[in-house]
Amino acid sequence: MNRLFPVINVLGIVILIFGFTMLVPLALSIWLNNVAQFVYYKSAAITIASGLMMWAVTRSYKRELKIRDGFLLVVLVWSVLPAFATLPLLFHLPYLSFTNAYFETTSGLTASGGTVLSGLDLLPPSINFWRTEMVWMGGMGLIVLAVAILPLLGVGGRQMFKAETPGPMKDTKLTPRIAETAKGLWLVYAGITVACAIAYKLAGMTWLDAVMHSFTTIGLGGFSSHDASFAHWDSPQIEGIAILFMLIAGINFASHFLAWREKSLLPYRYDPEAGLFITIILISCFMLTIYLWNMGVYPDLFTSLRYASFNTVSVATTTGYSNTDYNLWPIFAPLWMLALCCFCSSSGSTGGGIKMIRAKLLFKQVFREMIVIMHPQAVTPVKLGNSVVSNQIVYAILAFLSIYLASIISLTLILASSGLDFVTSFSTVVACINNLGPGLNQVGPAATFEGLTDFQTWVCSFTMLLGRLELFTLLIVFIPAFWRK
Repeated sequence: MNRLFPVINVLGIVILIFGFTMLVPLALSIWLNNVAQFVYYKSAAITIASGLMMWAVTRSYKRELKIRDGFLLVVLVWSVLPAFATLPLLFHLPYLSFTNAYFETTSGLTASGGTVLSGLDLLPPSINFWRTEMVWMGGMGLIVLAVAILPLLGVGGRQMFKAETPGPMKDTKLTPRIAETAKGLWLVYAGITVACAIAYKLAGMTWLDAVMHSFTTIGLGGFSSHDASFAHWDSPQIEGIAILFMLIAGINFASHFLAWREKSLLPYRYDPEAGLFITIILISCFMLTIYLWNMGVYPDLFTSLRYASFNTVSVATTTGYSNTDYNLWPIFAPLWMLALCCFCSSSGSTGGGIKMIRAKLLFKQVFREMIVIMHPQAVTPVKLGNSVVSNQIVYAILAFLSIYLASIISLTLILASSGLDFVTSFSTVVACINNLGPGLNQVGPAATFEGLTDFQTWVCSFTMLLGRLELFTLLIVFIPAFWRK
């Protein structure tokens, strides 16, 4: 227990900080003078009091966190915060079960975008704002924000940053101090969000809708304040802005940070993922445009281009917006989009999936194995740009892919055994583990997850956490060796 108390101490601080984020929808509720004000008073009070109590009880155990402490803290933060985030929903929507509320908040904080709620247009604006604010905070990672603050409280944050941040950013020091890195990333993240909100407003959204949808566009979370998602506006201009900013959010934010700091576009040129990310998505948009037009889904090429591009970019970047029910398209199109969501987003972006850099290195490893089969004595190192990638990294990626595929198969079988059809089971697992949101059939873009049983909903919540923490971070705490001294 002495090992656990320092982690609980920091967890208390994070919960305390999280409680103060509820004051933003509270202020909105007061400004709009709607009935949800008391909901946030109670929710913020409970959350802040809980964080203070955890911190106070364990403050004598405060110390620098070790590597295993960092992993445990990340898992606790991402599993405990959704429980506190349910409070505004449970207080305002008494018919909502804790299971569904936890799914909703897990979906928000993991930037997944799947929802159990309907009648979004009728909810108080502050409730929708809270849902979208969670996506924005979870998009870059609440831990990164905490890393910028915790050093001021005497707690180091490098272990947490390494555990939470995906891909090559784990070992890339963008600035000399970890806190400065976290602050820099959040400044860029916030700046792009502001630009997105202004663009949405100029295109015809209200200010409130513009802010909420900028949160979920840059967070790649897909929550909307309208049941019809982007079909609510039926505006090619708004959809074009969404496409642009979804693509921006799908690129490594380390590249955005370096481009901003150096006032140059060269970081994008040297980014090993950005070019391939854009190329694959553009080719997919063009291919599905022709396919849908040829299949007679849409009467003309422009309409086909509009719907194919928006939904392909949305799914490929794991955002989860829709402007039509693509579940009704010929099955090849949605399956192709689901395949894209597994690997398209860049590491260090707010997207999910195995990330483009892992997919690229896996392809290079497959090519190397074929060369070795033909020429057993050949020396063919795997390279990323001009740098040689060590075999240790390649083996780690192969292990990651093995666990990723095993998780998809196992969780699909679990959902299928609970009564769901295969397409719904498979697409649900793929959507949740890649933090996409909507799947196909029973959980398609025109439906919600409300029809699932409690067991199925908890499986989905676990799967979203598994994907958000990139498998190893969550699974490692279940290994007995993790708990040994």
